[in-house]
Amino acid sequence: MSAKRSYPRSQNLLLTLQLLGDLLFSYLGLCVGYAVRFNTHLKGVGVESTKVTFDTYNQLLLLGSALLIASYAFLKLYDARLLLRPQRAANIILRGTFFWFVLFLSTSLILKFDPPISRIFVATSCLSTLVIMLLWRFGFFYVLSKSDWRERITHRVALVGWSGEAEKLAQAILHDKNHPYSVYGVISTPATENQVSREQRLLGSVEKLDDVINEHLIDIIVVADLELPRDELGRIASVCERRYVDFKVIPSFFQVFVSNLRMQTISGVPLLGIEQIPLNALPNKILKRSTDIAGAIVGLAGSAPIIALLAVLIKRESPGPILYRQTRTGLHGQTFAIYKLRSMRLDAESNSGPQWAVAADPRRLKIGAFMREWNLDELPQFWNILTGDMSLVGPRPERPELIKQFEREIPHYNPRHEVRPGLTGWAQVNGLRGNTSLVERIRYDLYYIENWSLWFDIQIMILTFFRRQNAY
Repeated sequence: MSAKRSYPRSQNLLLTLQLLGDLLFSYLGLCVGYAVRFNTHLKGVGVESTKVTFDTYNQLLLLGSALLIASYAFLKLYDARLLLRPQRAANIILRGTFFWFVLFLSTSLILKFDPPISRIFVATSCLSTLVIMLLWRFGFFYVLSKSDWRERITHRVALVGWSGEAEKLAQAILHDKNHPYSVYGVISTPATENQVSREQRLLGSVEKLDDVINEHLIDIIVVADLELPRDELGRIASVCERRYVDFKVIPSFFQVFVSNLRMQTISGVPLLGIEQIPLNALPNKILKRSTDIAGAIVGLAGSAPIIALLAVLIKRESPGPILYRQTRTGLHGQTFAIYKLRSMRLDAESNSGPQWAVAADPRRLKIGAFMREWNLDELPQFWNILTGDMSLVGPRPERPELIKQFEREIPHYNPRHEVRPGLTGWAQVNGLRGNTSLVERIRYDLYYIENWSLWFDIQIMILTFFRRQNAY
């Protein structure tokens, strides 16, 4: 595994702080709008009720804050690439605030709130909130730009080969002090090793791509030399996938060899890269995590009597620990301890080492066969969900010892670690678990990752209850 880079977690933390700050300051902006409307000479304007108080209006202020944040989220304000782009964020805040103005007024006309929403209040709140939000966001950026966090969220880019487009990209990034990307250097290729600009740092040859990524903690690989053989491009993409490094290509007059690519621009230079998955969006992360926490609490409470009964039966058949603790690989390749009710003998792997269970496995306890048939051994994993190591729905986590083999032998294996592993998953409800085809299982896992939605999760959870699995 490659050395760990800190920027994904740093970005998520900063985006979460921004979201919480937006909630606070949007509410403050609405409070200022309320004060201007009802505590100044504007109080006597119009036919508004003279019985309006802050307490009666507070629920409308909270609703207004929620709708404002929803407007910003809809316009993709909570994108990590905007952390160092205050002007672009300000543009979204401007559009989102005036979009909110229309949305809030329309909502008040449809729902007939009591007390009714004052149109003058909405107008004053629109202006006060816009000013307060811009001041807060530029203040946040100023502190961030002066701190060590700036480096932690700046993506290190390495260019593979050199070209006119690569030179343009490097210069554009170099001359933008607030750029979220930093060209760390160039990885030479046989055709371009003598063409690299003197301003650029040579990191090594493309043959040693693994070592370069490890040594320099590269976040993004951008291929600029499109004369590389197709097999070599495939190898570079495979290394990036295995090392959790973004792979992008500067497009030119060539045939695209990878499907599902999307175009984006960095400082006016077009790049092709794999489209961001739905769960990378902060609102979707919050929605899924909230669902996981609620489901884990209900699951732990509901399964407690079953776990207690099974614990007694396990203890009677096989003295020893009730719970089985095992290391699994989860989000971004990080390992965690998964908990299961013990379904096998204590010496199950003393001779064989790590291996998958098989049908009629002789290592199983009698009660273990029953638990595995009905997936009852996995009930303690609601705790893993509550602590954030797992999700209710996602690809099933595997053991690190097995993954070392899988990631080299099976194409596109590691992208399944872009989301939290799940208690159940799309592959599992389609009968793919235990000793079944890994290639087919990964195909289902990737489909889930690319097409995630809350409704898709609900469908999978419902199917889990109605489809018994052949879990060995």
